[in-house]
Amino acid sequence: MPAISKIIESHRPALGPYEELYKHFHSHPELSFQEKETAATIVAHLEKLSAYEIHSSIGGHGVAAVLKNGPGKTILLRADIDALPVEEKSGVEYASTARMKDLEGIEKPVMHACGHDVHIAALLAAAETLAKAKEQWSGTLILCFQPAEEKAGGAKAMVEDGLYKKVPEPDLCIGAHVMPLRSGVIGTKHGLMASSADSFQIHIQGRQAHASTPHVSIDPIVQAASTILRLQTIVAREVDPSDFAVVTVSAMHAGDAENIIPQDALLKLNIRAGIPETRERVLSSVRRILDAESVASGSPHKPDMRPTTNFPFLYNDRAVTSALETTFAAHFGESPHSYSPDIPRLPGSEDFGILATSIGKPSCFFLYGGLEHEMYDRAEKEGKLKELPGNHSPFFVPVVQPTLGVGVDGYVVAALTFLGKDGE
Repeated sequence: MPAISKIIESHRPALGPYEELYKHFHSHPELSFQEKETAATIVAHLEKLSAYEIHSSIGGHGVAAVLKNGPGKTILLRADIDALPVEEKSGVEYASTARMKDLEGIEKPVMHACGHDVHIAALLAAAETLAKAKEQWSGTLILCFQPAEEKAGGAKAMVEDGLYKKVPEPDLCIGAHVMPLRSGVIGTKHGLMASSADSFQIHIQGRQAHASTPHVSIDPIVQAASTILRLQTIVAREVDPSDFAVVTVSAMHAGDAENIIPQDALLKLNIRAGIPETRERVLSSVRRILDAESVASGSPHKPDMRPTTNFPFLYNDRAVTSALETTFAAHFGESPHSYSPDIPRLPGSEDFGILATSIGKPSCFFLYGGLEHEMYDRAEKEGKLKELPGNHSPFFVPVVQPTLGVGVDGYVVAALTFLGKDGE
Protein backbone atom coordinates (compact mmCIF):
# COMPACT_ATOMS: atom_id res chain seq x y z
CA MET A 1 0.00 0.00 0.00
CA PRO A 2 1.43 3.47 -0.90
CA ALA A 3 2.80 5.56 1.97
CA ILE A 4 -0.03 8.12 1.94
CA SER A 5 -2.65 5.38 2.08
CA LYS A 6 -0.88 3.81 5.05
CA ILE A 7 -0.86 7.13 6.90
CA ILE A 8 -4.57 7.61 6.28
CA GLU A 9 -5.45 4.06 7.27
CA SER A 10 -3.51 4.43 10.52
CA HIS A 11 -4.73 7.87 11.55
CA ARG A 12 -8.19 8.49 10.07
CA PRO A 13 -10.67 8.72 12.98
CA ALA A 14 -13.90 6.77 13.12
CA LEU A 15 -16.27 8.68 10.84
CA GLY A 16 -19.47 7.96 12.77
CA PRO A 17 -19.25 11.23 14.77
CA TYR A 18 -18.55 13.13 11.56
CA GLU A 19 -21.58 11.59 9.89
CA GLU A 20 -23.65 12.98 12.76
CA LEU A 21 -21.88 16.32 12.43
CA TYR A 22 -22.74 16.39 8.72
CA LYS A 23 -26.39 15.72 9.54
CA HIS A 24 -26.28 18.51 12.14
CA PHE A 25 -24.99 21.00 9.59
CA HIS A 26 -27.60 19.81 7.10
CA SER A 27 -30.39 20.33 9.62
CA HIS A 28 -29.08 23.76 10.67
CA PRO A 29 -28.20 25.64 7.47
CA GLU A 30 -27.53 29.38 7.38
CA LEU A 31 -27.60 31.82 4.47
CA SER A 32 -24.55 33.61 3.04
CA PHE A 33 -22.90 36.15 5.35
CA GLN A 34 -25.12 34.89 8.21
CA GLU A 35 -23.29 31.65 9.10
CA LYS A 36 -22.81 32.58 12.77
CA GLU A 37 -23.84 29.28 14.41
CA THR A 38 -22.18 27.20 11.69
CA ALA A 39 -18.89 29.00 12.33
CA ALA A 40 -19.30 28.60 16.09
CA THR A 41 -19.78 24.83 15.71
CA ILE A 42 -16.68 24.63 13.51
CA VAL A 43 -14.60 26.55 16.06
CA ALA A 44 -15.86 24.40 18.94
CA HIS A 45 -14.86 21.24 17.09
CA LEU A 46 -11.42 22.56 16.17
CA GLU A 47 -10.83 23.54 19.79
CA LYS A 48 -11.42 19.92 20.81
CA LEU A 49 -8.59 18.82 18.52
CA SER A 50 -6.14 20.97 20.55
CA ALA A 51 -3.68 21.17 17.66
CA TYR A 52 -4.71 24.25 15.75
CA GLU A 53 -4.29 27.98 16.15
CA ILE A 54 -7.79 29.26 15.39
CA HIS A 55 -8.85 32.57 13.88
CA SER A 56 -12.57 33.34 13.60
CA SER A 57 -14.79 36.13 12.24
CA ILE A 58 -12.68 36.73 9.14
CA GLY A 59 -14.60 38.44 6.36
CA GLY A 60 -17.82 37.89 8.26
CA HIS A 61 -18.06 34.38 9.69
CA GLY A 62 -14.97 32.89 8.06
CA VAL A 63 -12.74 30.62 10.13
CA ALA A 64 -9.09 29.79 9.56
CA ALA A 65 -6.99 27.32 11.55
CA VAL A 66 -3.24 26.76 11.39
CA LEU A 67 -1.10 23.76 12.30
CA LYS A 68 2.63 24.57 12.09
CA ASN A 69 4.56 21.32 11.95
CA GLY A 70 8.17 22.02 11.06
CA PRO A 71 9.85 23.03 7.80
CA GLY A 72 8.21 22.50 4.43
CA LYS A 73 5.48 23.85 2.22
CA THR A 74 2.41 25.71 3.44
CA ILE A 75 -0.85 24.22 2.14
CA LEU A 76 -4.35 25.70 2.41
CA LEU A 77 -7.41 23.41 2.34
CA ARG A 78 -10.75 25.15 1.86
CA ALA A 79 -14.40 24.26 2.54
CA ASP A 80 -17.34 26.61 2.01
CA ILE A 81 -20.00 26.83 4.71
CA ASP A 82 -23.09 28.75 3.52
CA ALA A 83 -26.49 27.40 2.46
CA LEU A 84 -29.16 28.45 -0.04
CA PRO A 85 -32.68 29.95 0.07
CA VAL A 86 -34.22 26.63 -1.02
CA GLU A 87 -37.08 24.72 0.59
CA GLU A 88 -35.95 21.13 1.14
CA LYS A 89 -38.09 18.34 -0.35
CA SER A 90 -35.75 15.38 0.11
CA GLY A 91 -37.72 13.63 2.84
CA VAL A 92 -34.61 12.48 4.75
CA GLU A 93 -35.01 12.30 8.51
CA TYR A 94 -32.47 15.11 9.04
CA ALA A 95 -34.02 17.40 6.40
CA SER A 96 -33.88 21.12 7.02
CA THR A 97 -36.99 22.97 8.14
CA ALA A 98 -35.02 26.14 8.81
CA ARG A 99 -36.20 29.58 7.79
CA MET A 100 -34.35 32.87 8.16
CA LYS A 101 -34.39 36.40 6.81
CA ASP A 102 -32.00 37.12 3.97
CA LEU A 103 -29.85 40.25 3.79
CA GLU A 104 -32.82 42.16 2.36
CA GLY A 105 -35.00 41.22 5.32
CA ILE A 106 -37.18 38.72 3.46
CA GLU A 107 -37.83 35.42 5.22
CA LYS A 108 -36.76 32.40 3.17
CA PRO A 109 -36.58 28.63 3.63
CA VAL A 110 -32.96 27.50 3.95
CA MET A 111 -31.24 24.31 2.81
CA HIS A 112 -27.74 23.00 2.23
CA ALA A 113 -28.79 22.23 -1.35
CA CYS A 114 -25.25 22.52 -2.72
CA GLY A 115 -23.41 20.09 -0.43
CA HIS A 116 -21.43 22.55 1.65
CA ASP A 117 -22.45 20.61 4.75
CA VAL A 118 -20.47 17.64 3.38
CA HIS A 119 -17.50 19.91 2.71
CA ILE A 120 -17.44 21.15 6.31
CA ALA A 121 -17.66 17.70 7.88
CA ALA A 122 -15.06 16.29 5.48
CA LEU A 123 -12.54 19.05 6.20
CA LEU A 124 -13.03 18.72 9.95
CA ALA A 125 -12.40 14.98 9.75
CA ALA A 126 -9.36 15.64 7.57
CA ALA A 127 -8.16 18.13 10.20
CA GLU A 128 -8.27 15.43 12.86
CA THR A 129 -6.55 12.92 10.59
CA LEU A 130 -3.69 15.29 9.79
CA ALA A 131 -3.31 16.35 13.42
CA LYS A 132 -3.03 12.71 14.53
CA ALA A 133 -0.56 11.99 11.73
CA LYS A 134 1.70 15.00 12.30
CA GLU A 135 4.72 12.78 12.97
CA GLN A 136 4.37 11.60 9.37
CA TRP A 137 4.54 14.97 7.59
CA SER A 138 6.27 18.32 7.79
CA GLY A 139 5.18 21.83 6.85
CA THR A 140 2.29 24.14 7.66
CA LEU A 141 -1.38 23.30 7.20
CA ILE A 142 -4.08 25.97 6.91
CA LEU A 143 -7.77 25.12 7.09
CA CYS A 144 -10.09 27.72 5.58
CA PHE A 145 -13.82 27.53 6.28
CA GLN A 146 -15.14 30.16 3.89
CA PRO A 147 -18.49 31.94 4.14
CA ALA A 148 -20.72 33.32 1.38
CA GLU A 149 -19.52 31.27 -1.58
CA GLU A 150 -23.04 31.36 -3.00
CA LYS A 151 -22.86 35.16 -3.14
CA ALA A 152 -19.37 35.13 -4.71
CA GLY A 153 -18.20 37.30 -1.85
CA GLY A 154 -16.73 35.12 0.88
CA ALA A 155 -13.23 34.49 -0.45
CA LYS A 156 -12.79 38.16 -1.36
CA ALA A 157 -14.12 39.23 2.04
CA MET A 158 -11.69 36.97 3.91
CA VAL A 159 -8.70 38.21 1.90
CA GLU A 160 -9.71 41.86 2.30
CA ASP A 161 -10.22 41.33 6.04
CA GLY A 162 -6.58 40.31 6.43
CA LEU A 163 -6.69 36.52 6.12
CA TYR A 164 -3.02 36.42 5.16
CA LYS A 165 -2.03 38.72 7.99
CA LYS A 166 -3.56 36.26 10.43
CA VAL A 167 -2.25 33.07 8.82
CA PRO A 168 0.87 32.39 6.71
CA GLU A 169 0.57 32.80 2.96
CA PRO A 170 0.16 29.32 1.45
CA ASP A 171 2.34 27.96 -1.33
CA LEU A 172 -0.79 26.53 -2.92
CA CYS A 173 -4.51 26.16 -2.24
CA ILE A 174 -6.73 23.10 -2.56
CA GLY A 175 -10.53 23.13 -2.75
CA ALA A 176 -13.20 20.51 -3.42
CA HIS A 177 -16.89 20.09 -4.19
CA VAL A 178 -19.40 17.25 -3.99
CA MET A 179 -21.34 16.77 -7.24
CA PRO A 180 -24.31 14.79 -8.66
CA LEU A 181 -21.98 11.98 -9.72
CA ARG A 182 -21.85 8.38 -8.50
CA SER A 183 -20.71 8.34 -4.87
CA GLY A 184 -17.19 6.99 -4.62
CA VAL A 185 -15.99 8.78 -7.74
CA ILE A 186 -13.34 11.48 -7.31
CA GLY A 187 -11.48 13.38 -9.97
CA THR A 188 -9.29 16.22 -11.16
CA LYS A 189 -9.00 18.15 -14.40
CA HIS A 190 -6.35 20.32 -16.01
CA GLY A 191 -7.03 23.92 -16.97
CA LEU A 192 -10.46 25.54 -16.79
CA MET A 193 -12.46 24.04 -13.91
CA ALA A 194 -15.30 26.57 -13.67
CA SER A 195 -16.58 29.35 -15.88
CA SER A 196 -17.01 32.98 -14.99
CA ALA A 197 -20.48 34.01 -13.85
CA ASP A 198 -21.72 37.60 -13.87
CA SER A 199 -25.17 38.40 -12.51
CA PHE A 200 -27.11 41.62 -12.91
CA GLN A 201 -30.42 43.25 -12.09
CA ILE A 202 -31.78 45.12 -15.10
CA HIS A 203 -34.16 48.00 -14.44
CA ILE A 204 -36.23 48.98 -17.48
CA GLN A 205 -38.02 52.28 -17.00
CA GLY A 206 -41.17 52.93 -19.01
CA ARG A 207 -44.17 55.22 -18.69
CA GLN A 208 -47.24 54.07 -16.81
CA ALA A 209 -50.66 54.34 -18.40
CA HIS A 210 -54.15 52.86 -18.28
CA ALA A 211 -54.62 49.79 -20.44
CA SER A 212 -57.25 51.73 -22.43
CA THR A 213 -54.65 54.34 -23.47
CA PRO A 214 -51.60 52.35 -24.53
CA HIS A 215 -50.58 55.08 -26.96
CA VAL A 216 -49.49 57.36 -24.10
CA SER A 217 -47.40 54.66 -22.42
CA ILE A 218 -43.90 53.35 -22.90
CA ASP A 219 -44.59 49.72 -22.15
CA PRO A 220 -41.71 48.21 -20.13
CA ILE A 221 -43.19 44.71 -20.42
CA VAL A 222 -43.07 44.74 -24.21
CA GLN A 223 -39.55 46.18 -24.06
CA ALA A 224 -38.53 43.51 -21.55
CA ALA A 225 -40.02 40.75 -23.71
CA SER A 226 -38.17 41.94 -26.81
CA THR A 227 -34.98 42.26 -24.79
CA ILE A 228 -35.26 38.71 -23.43
CA LEU A 229 -35.72 37.22 -26.88
CA ARG A 230 -32.94 39.28 -28.42
CA LEU A 231 -30.50 38.38 -25.65
CA GLN A 232 -30.82 34.73 -26.67
CA THR A 233 -29.30 35.54 -30.07
CA ILE A 234 -25.95 36.40 -28.46
CA VAL A 235 -24.93 32.80 -27.91
CA ALA A 236 -26.69 31.56 -31.04
CA ARG A 237 -25.19 34.14 -33.41
CA GLU A 238 -22.22 35.86 -31.77
CA VAL A 239 -20.28 33.11 -29.96
CA ASP A 240 -18.01 30.74 -31.87
CA PRO A 241 -19.60 27.25 -31.71
CA SER A 242 -16.21 25.83 -30.62
CA ASP A 243 -16.35 28.14 -27.58
CA PHE A 244 -19.19 28.40 -25.08
CA ALA A 245 -21.26 30.97 -23.25
CA VAL A 246 -24.63 31.06 -21.48
CA VAL A 247 -27.01 34.00 -21.19
CA THR A 248 -29.93 33.35 -18.84
CA VAL A 249 -32.79 35.62 -17.87
CA SER A 250 -33.84 33.93 -14.65
CA ALA A 251 -36.56 36.30 -13.44
CA MET A 252 -38.89 39.01 -14.68
CA HIS A 253 -41.06 41.22 -12.47
CA ALA A 254 -43.43 43.85 -13.80
CA GLY A 255 -46.85 45.23 -13.05
CA ASP A 256 -49.62 44.31 -10.66
CA ALA A 257 -53.07 45.29 -11.92
CA GLU A 258 -54.72 43.82 -15.02
CA ASN A 259 -55.67 47.21 -16.43
CA ILE A 260 -52.47 49.20 -15.86
CA ILE A 261 -49.37 49.27 -18.03
CA PRO A 262 -46.67 49.50 -15.34
CA GLN A 263 -43.98 52.09 -14.83
CA ASP A 264 -41.06 49.70 -14.95
CA ALA A 265 -39.85 46.12 -15.24
CA LEU A 266 -37.04 44.23 -13.50
CA LEU A 267 -35.01 41.44 -15.08
CA LYS A 268 -32.44 39.20 -13.39
CA LEU A 269 -29.65 38.12 -15.69
CA ASN A 270 -26.81 35.57 -15.43
CA ILE A 271 -23.93 35.37 -17.93
CA ARG A 272 -21.31 32.62 -18.09
CA ALA A 273 -18.28 32.16 -20.33
CA GLY A 274 -15.22 29.95 -20.69
CA ILE A 275 -12.53 32.44 -21.74
CA PRO A 276 -11.99 36.12 -20.85
CA GLU A 277 -12.34 37.38 -24.43
CA THR A 278 -15.75 35.74 -24.82
CA ARG A 279 -16.84 37.06 -21.45
CA GLU A 280 -16.05 40.65 -22.44
CA ARG A 281 -17.68 40.26 -25.85
CA VAL A 282 -20.90 38.83 -24.38
CA LEU A 283 -21.10 41.53 -21.70
CA SER A 284 -20.66 44.18 -24.40
CA SER A 285 -23.39 42.58 -26.51
CA VAL A 286 -25.79 42.53 -23.58
CA ARG A 287 -25.28 46.26 -23.03
CA ARG A 288 -25.75 46.95 -26.76
CA ILE A 289 -29.03 45.02 -26.90
CA LEU A 290 -30.41 46.63 -23.75
CA ASP A 291 -29.79 50.11 -25.16
CA ALA A 292 -31.03 49.23 -28.66
CA GLU A 293 -34.31 47.79 -27.40
CA SER A 294 -34.80 50.93 -25.35
CA VAL A 295 -34.41 53.04 -28.50
CA ALA A 296 -36.75 50.71 -30.40
CA SER A 297 -39.36 51.23 -27.68
CA GLY A 298 -39.12 55.00 -27.95
CA SER A 299 -37.86 55.28 -24.39
CA PRO A 300 -35.55 58.14 -23.40
CA HIS A 301 -34.15 55.97 -20.58
CA LYS A 302 -31.30 53.51 -20.98
CA PRO A 303 -31.87 50.43 -18.82
CA ASP A 304 -29.86 50.37 -15.60
CA MET A 305 -27.59 47.29 -15.39
CA ARG A 306 -26.60 46.76 -11.75
CA PRO A 307 -24.07 44.00 -10.92
CA THR A 308 -25.08 41.65 -8.10
CA THR A 309 -22.55 38.79 -8.03
CA ASN A 310 -19.32 38.15 -9.91
CA PHE A 311 -17.54 34.80 -10.03
CA PRO A 312 -14.08 34.72 -11.64
CA PHE A 313 -12.73 31.96 -13.86
CA LEU A 314 -11.31 29.00 -11.94
CA TYR A 315 -8.22 27.32 -13.41
CA ASN A 316 -6.42 24.26 -12.07
CA ASP A 317 -2.66 24.74 -12.08
CA ARG A 318 -0.87 22.21 -14.29
CA ALA A 319 1.92 21.28 -11.85
CA VAL A 320 -0.34 21.00 -8.82
CA THR A 321 -2.94 18.97 -10.73
CA SER A 322 -0.28 16.63 -12.15
CA ALA A 323 1.02 15.93 -8.65
CA LEU A 324 -2.49 15.14 -7.42
CA GLU A 325 -3.11 12.85 -10.37
CA THR A 326 -0.32 10.59 -9.15
CA THR A 327 -1.36 10.41 -5.49
CA PHE A 328 -5.12 10.26 -6.16
CA ALA A 329 -4.66 7.40 -8.62
CA ALA A 330 -2.47 5.54 -6.12
CA HIS A 331 -4.89 5.99 -3.21
CA PHE A 332 -8.29 5.72 -4.87
CA GLY A 333 -7.41 3.50 -7.84
CA GLU A 334 -8.17 4.29 -11.47
CA SER A 335 -11.50 3.02 -12.80
CA PRO A 336 -14.88 4.49 -13.83
CA HIS A 337 -16.02 4.14 -10.22
CA SER A 338 -12.97 5.62 -8.47
CA TYR A 339 -10.39 8.19 -9.60
CA SER A 340 -10.77 10.07 -12.89
CA PRO A 341 -8.00 12.36 -14.22
CA ASP A 342 -10.52 14.09 -16.51
CA ILE A 343 -13.64 14.56 -14.41
CA PRO A 344 -16.36 16.76 -15.99
CA ARG A 345 -15.84 20.47 -15.42
CA LEU A 346 -17.84 22.09 -12.62
CA PRO A 347 -21.12 23.23 -14.24
CA GLY A 348 -21.45 26.17 -11.86
CA SER A 349 -18.94 28.79 -10.80
CA GLU A 350 -16.67 29.26 -7.78
CA ASP A 351 -14.90 32.04 -5.88
CA PHE A 352 -12.37 29.63 -4.30
CA GLY A 353 -9.63 30.67 -6.73
CA ILE A 354 -9.47 34.15 -5.21
CA LEU A 355 -7.76 32.65 -2.15
CA ALA A 356 -4.84 31.80 -4.45
CA THR A 357 -4.90 34.43 -7.21
CA SER A 358 -5.02 37.27 -4.66
CA ILE A 359 -1.46 36.34 -3.64
CA GLY A 360 -0.27 34.99 -6.98
CA LYS A 361 -0.23 31.33 -5.93
CA PRO A 362 -1.43 28.17 -7.75
CA SER A 363 -4.47 26.12 -6.85
CA CYS A 364 -6.39 22.98 -7.72
CA PHE A 365 -10.06 22.16 -7.24
CA PHE A 366 -11.14 18.49 -7.22
CA LEU A 367 -14.64 17.05 -7.43
CA TYR A 368 -16.28 13.94 -5.97
CA GLY A 369 -19.63 12.23 -6.33
CA GLY A 370 -22.48 12.14 -3.84
CA LEU A 371 -25.35 10.15 -5.37
CA GLU A 372 -26.37 6.70 -4.20
CA HIS A 373 -24.89 3.95 -6.39
CA GLU A 374 -28.08 2.09 -7.30
CA MET A 375 -29.99 5.27 -8.14
CA TYR A 376 -27.16 6.63 -10.28
CA ASP A 377 -26.49 3.33 -12.08
CA ARG A 378 -30.20 2.86 -12.85
CA ALA A 379 -30.53 6.38 -14.23
CA GLU A 380 -27.39 5.89 -16.33
CA LYS A 381 -28.70 2.61 -17.75
CA GLU A 382 -32.06 4.19 -18.60
CA GLY A 383 -30.52 7.33 -20.09
CA LYS A 384 -32.04 9.53 -17.39
CA LEU A 385 -28.98 11.11 -15.77
CA LYS A 386 -30.41 14.56 -16.49
CA GLU A 387 -33.34 13.74 -14.20
CA LEU A 388 -31.14 13.14 -11.15
CA PRO A 389 -31.16 15.91 -8.50
CA GLY A 390 -28.14 18.18 -8.77
CA ASN A 391 -26.61 21.01 -6.80
CA HIS A 392 -29.20 23.63 -5.76
CA SER A 393 -32.07 21.15 -6.16
CA PRO A 394 -34.45 20.80 -3.18
CA PHE A 395 -33.86 17.03 -3.54
CA PHE A 396 -30.03 17.12 -3.55
CA VAL A 397 -28.83 15.36 -0.40
CA PRO A 398 -25.60 13.39 -0.89
CA VAL A 399 -25.65 9.85 0.47
CA VAL A 400 -23.59 9.92 3.66
CA GLN A 401 -21.20 7.11 2.72
CA PRO A 402 -19.02 6.62 0.83
CA THR A 403 -19.36 10.34 -0.01
CA LEU A 404 -18.01 11.64 3.28
CA GLY A 405 -15.13 9.17 3.38
CA VAL A 406 -14.03 10.07 -0.13
CA GLY A 407 -14.18 13.77 0.71
CA VAL A 408 -12.07 13.27 3.84
CA ASP A 409 -9.47 11.20 2.01
CA GLY A 410 -9.40 13.67 -0.87
CA TYR A 411 -8.39 16.51 1.44
CA VAL A 412 -5.82 14.40 3.30
CA VAL A 413 -4.24 12.93 0.16
CA ALA A 414 -4.04 16.43 -1.35
CA ALA A 415 -2.29 17.81 1.74
CA LEU A 416 0.13 14.90 2.10
CA THR A 417 1.03 15.15 -1.60
CA PHE A 418 2.89 18.35 -0.72
CA LEU A 419 3.70 17.86 2.98
CA GLY A 420 6.06 14.91 2.67
CA LYS A 421 8.65 14.39 5.41
CA ASP A 422 12.40 14.01 4.92
CA GLY A 423 12.17 14.63 1.19
CA GLU A 424 9.36 12.09 0.56
